[in-house]
Amino acid sequence: MLGIAAAVLFFIAFLINAADITTNDVFSSVNVMLLGLTLLALHVAGIGAGRPARRR
Repeated sequence: MLGIAAAVLFFIAFLINAADITTNDVFSSVNVMLLGLTLLALHVAGIGAGRPARRR
């Protein structure tokens, strides 16, 4: 789930950068990209992957 959210944030950062949209400092393309990288790192670490598989 966090991987999908990261992909959405990367796409938004790409659109902000490609369209050369002027935003305030909070929603700049670099900040959105860094949020996406944080979510991607959490996804790779295994956080937010859903329920863990039960061991028998």
